[in-house]
Amino acid sequence: MTTITAPTGLSRAELARRVAGDLVDGWCVNVGIGAPLQLPAQATPGKEILYHCEHGLLGVGPAPDGEPDPDVTDAGKNPVTLLDGAASFDSSTSFAIARGGRLDLCVLGGLQVSERGDLANWLVPGGNPGVGGAMDLAAGARRVWVMMDHLDKRGNPKLRKECTFPLTGAGVVDRVYTNLAVFEFVDGVLTLRECAPGITPEQLGPLTEATFQIDLWNQGESE
Repeated sequence: MTTITAPTGLSRAELARRVAGDLVDGWCVNVGIGAPLQLPAQATPGKEILYHCEHGLLGVGPAPDGEPDPDVTDAGKNPVTLLDGAASFDSSTSFAIARGGRLDLCVLGGLQVSERGDLANWLVPGGNPGVGGAMDLAAGARRVWVMMDHLDKRGNPKLRKECTFPLTGAGVVDRVYTNLAVFEFVDGVLTLRECAPGITPEQLGPLTEATFQIDLWNQGESE
């Protein structure tokens, strides 16, 4: 596959702020390994978001300012804080939350997303597997959003016609947030909803292997 040089678009922190802006007051949100781990550090004025970590925390806050508690970490083993009213529990209870449909949303990192909404995020062939709880989360959450770079490290599109890596889940993705754009699956069709500042739909075509339609949100219509 021919590699492509893409504009930079949003930084990881800017992408996290963009995703946080679409969270709905009162949602219980699981944050997956990778880019989503930045979400609890983002301000959500006027919204109470309850962050869940698969290994047994509910009510996760940002990283501590001072000395961290080694027993309080996110799914990536990074130190975090617990907000007032937070709870900790064993893995069986945590996965009962995930499998029982009690998560309003899970936000996962992605290696590839197909134009049908298939997600691959646990194994690069020839590498070490890292499935964690992604399959349970993708199947059990009410919504699945993916945060990822638009291109991989070799410059290949990560939004593809077909995933070539082993699937985490088939047809599970509702939205994709990349450093260049926001896509949503509308009646099963991959739809461009928003371009990052300085990016145009015309630029996205050569950077996206998946076929997509264009139906941009008006301001305030992203929830």
